[in-house]
Amino acid sequence: MIPRVRGTRDFLDLKLMNFTLETIKKHLKKYHFHEIMTPLLEPVALFKRSLGIETDVVSKEMFVVSSSSVEKGDEEICLRPEATASVVRAFVENGIQTVPWKVFLCGQMFRYERPQKGRYREFFQCSLEIIGAPSLMHDVQIITMLDRLFRSVFRLEVYALHINFLGCPTDRIAFKEQLGTFLDAHSTALCATCLKRRTTNILRVLDCKNPDCQKLYTQAPQLTDCLCTQCTSEWKSVQHRLEELSVPFVHMPRLVRGLDYYNKTVFEFVSPLLGAQSTFCGGGRYDHLVAQIGGKEDQPSVGAAIGIDRLILMLETMQDLLPIPFDSALFVIIPLSEEQHPLALQVADTLIHNGLHTELLIDGSLKAMMRKADKYGAKAVILIGTDEQSTGTVTVKTLQTGAESKIKQTDLAQYLKQG
Repeated sequence: MIPRVRGTRDFLDLKLMNFTLETIKKHLKKYHFHEIMTPLLEPVALFKRSLGIETDVVSKEMFVVSSSSVEKGDEEICLRPEATASVVRAFVENGIQTVPWKVFLCGQMFRYERPQKGRYREFFQCSLEIIGAPSLMHDVQIITMLDRLFRSVFRLEVYALHINFLGCPTDRIAFKEQLGTFLDAHSTALCATCLKRRTTNILRVLDCKNPDCQKLYTQAPQLTDCLCTQCTSEWKSVQHRLEELSVPFVHMPRLVRGLDYYNKTVFEFVSPLLGAQSTFCGGGRYDHLVAQIGGKEDQPSVGAAIGIDRLILMLETMQDLLPIPFDSALFVIIPLSEEQHPLALQVADTLIHNGLHTELLIDGSLKAMMRKADKYGAKAVILIGTDEQSTGTVTVKTLQTGAESKIKQTDLAQYLKQG
């Protein structure tokens, strides 16, 4: 046997997955987002430019596609590790003029990381973006929209919203100086990863998962203490608007997210039900990414990504409370001999044409086929034997009660719909 690739999964029952995706899509469309698709394959340069060369995603986690064409000088390509850069690339490359451009896409992303609960090498996200959104009220609305989705639509209870404010580039320069001074004074207490990030991407030290480093950083300077007058006003405004909309949140001063393109508002939805990988949705503002990727001018933007795999882990424990649609009633056709096979095919075609879910069983004994129909959860079986074939009828047997009825073949579809 050749097993599946490590960090991937087979989905043999898609009811909860499909319900989750359709529910998210309906919710986003109420807020005037429209769905798009972008390729799974993208240039490596797109993510080096947008995410940052020193981020974990670019330096360690990308699946780069190797081929002889790369050796000949063609561009490197990879399986997309996230969707925001792809959406912005699509905005620029397709010359979108109307803003705000409110779009979302749902699909697979790929990162080479250690598989564990809630973390896979092939994973599913729903990414939503508003490109051309200078007002921070867009930040408030997108956070509120997500909170309404999780709390009111999916009825989740055990989660929290964490937010922080990264300020403008000038603010971060001042903060990095203060943080650098703090780190230099405690260099002997830093882990190897933080020592490296101190020189390559200093803000990322705050994202360290080492418990000793996290304890140390509770004493570190806070970015929100280094905000300029305008950013201080914007940060206060974001908090006040969320409070007015009854969206509960916790200010997490060390929240920076793991990608370089974020500025000002950043946020995460987290749940202790997920263990160490507790974030199931995250995002923030990125005001300079469009120009970085090749746009003629900056388009202040904000977006988020919902981790579908982790959201489903939470929903699995409460499926009975969710309005997951029941499967349509199944009707199984069983011809009693080979002579009735042509007629059974015609009857099946008629039922399917009338929108009825139909299975045709033609292999095995009658007893075995009846057992299979029961295992399928069929509502009724339609038996076609010599008598039925000669009289233009069928025998409908309801499996739950065992009741049988002779029905004209011409009336069968309508009879089953009414029953």
